[in-house]
Amino acid sequence: MKMNIKNIFSAVAAAAMLTACVGDLNTIPLNPTDVTSETAYGAEEEGYVQGLTKIYFQLVSNNTQDLQVADGGASEFIRAFWSTQEVTADAAKCAWGDAWVNDLNNNTWKGDVLNDAVYAVYVRTLQGITYVNEYLRQTSDANLSSRGCSDAVKAKVQEFRAEARFLRAFFYWAAMDTFGQVPFSTEDSPFGGGYNPPQTSRAEVFNYVIGELEALAADDSAMPAAQSNYPRADKGSVLGLLARMYLNAEVYTGTAMWAEAKTTCEKIFGLGYKLAPTHAELFRGDNGENADAKGEFLFAASYNAEHTQSYGGTTYLTLSTLSSDDGAVNITGINGGWAGNRVPYEYVAKWFEDVKNPNYEEGTYEYKDARAGYFYIKGRTESMQDNLNTFLNGWSCIKFNNVPHDMDAVDYASTAATKNFSDIDWPLIRLGEINLIYAEACMHEGGDASAQVKALADRAGVAAPKAVDADWLMAERARELMWEGHRRTDLIRYGKWISGYNWTYKGGNFGGQDLPSHFNVFPVPSTELATNLELEQNPGYARP
Repeated sequence: MKMNIKNIFSAVAAAAMLTACVGDLNTIPLNPTDVTSETAYGAEEEGYVQGLTKIYFQLVSNNTQDLQVADGGASEFIRAFWSTQEVTADAAKCAWGDAWVNDLNNNTWKGDVLNDAVYAVYVRTLQGITYVNEYLRQTSDANLSSRGCSDAVKAKVQEFRAEARFLRAFFYWAAMDTFGQVPFSTEDSPFGGGYNPPQTSRAEVFNYVIGELEALAADDSAMPAAQSNYPRADKGSVLGLLARMYLNAEVYTGTAMWAEAKTTCEKIFGLGYKLAPTHAELFRGDNGENADAKGEFLFAASYNAEHTQSYGGTTYLTLSTLSSDDGAVNITGINGGWAGNRVPYEYVAKWFEDVKNPNYEEGTYEYKDARAGYFYIKGRTESMQDNLNTFLNGWSCIKFNNVPHDMDAVDYASTAATKNFSDIDWPLIRLGEINLIYAEACMHEGGDASAQVKALADRAGVAAPKAVDADWLMAERARELMWEGHRRTDLIRYGKWISGYNWTYKGGNFGGQDLPSHFNVFPVPSTELATNLELEQNPGYARP
């Protein structure tokens, strides 16, 4: 997607200005020519845009300066969070033989052994929070006045501060969802070398994030208006994350908040978002320019083959689903294939019941639900039972496709041959999810979500359900939100993660088995425990 500096990600190079170690952002280097947060800002708006860029860039960064990983692409936040949500659950398995990948495939991770994806989620989220805290310190009224900022610049920076607070809430949500208790700090906390933020319970972090989001939602002057700031956050982004928080409130705190979830969704419905005419165009290479697709997005991470060259995100989910032997460039609009992620056939058969008569030689199968049209089966073997790490065992999923929505792959092939990275924006929050949150809230609280449910069914080309219950919601979220990073959290909320539902290789067996109860959260990475003795390991996991 083509973007200017006000759309943040074309300013990625500027983010290097503010690179610093986590927890030590106030350290001034000995070399006076090095740029730090103390010297990067001035009287003009541009410096503050660049500071905000650093925070947004944390969603898609491959930078490994402060990470102990061998593969920068695997350390990207969205790729790592996706792996902990999908590869650990029923929707995806990766054929790569890395030990940390196999532990996600089989739900066999340990507290005293570092898992790269789990580690990346931990560090990327806490880095992001640290960057926000420092940005808010640097943009205080006193600092802006001391630098001679005009009233116009000050007013603009207040909007940037609101965006930064939203991003901090987003990082805290991801960290809290993944780990439960997390180190907690704000711009008012002590900072600098040697300070370690205290671990705070999941419920306390939840309450803080809810308070921040509710304050941003209530202040009409805080966030940009809905659909006015793409791909940066706006009022719709705030309400979308708030609805997601309320949806999972009982898991996070023990107390359900269905009435709040319902009311928040109703506010979103009044903001002018619309479902895209087709499901597929939400995940095509021009989804950030296509008004129909973009009109469904409440918050997205922007990717660009020229400006955001990440081996995570949508590049990962495009390249990893086919092999070079599949002729991926002529299918997905991007050059190459990594032979990694697949969907277990058991997932397809369970949640897409209308899929029939697969022909693996021709690569054809029959289906009714349009969302079942993403699977690629030519040359595949149906079952992973013989070998989980054989790429051709299982079905490929080409939901993320770099070909523009109004072009055929054949017509795009010459351009695709030049593309080594994806142009597909990642929909972090979209209206289809909000419709389902509303349906779930109405199921618990009372209310009529039939219009929202029917809209999704009509788009998929299937009949709307006669009644909405937990079983239908679990199945519909498997179809509507497949591979969008929700699955582990959903299964926990429905009480199916630990026991009550077995999926392919759950617990290390092909047929599946129950998980230990402490697997509702991931362990604090062993590297963090080794370097910070004040950290407590999550119950049930060993320390290094």
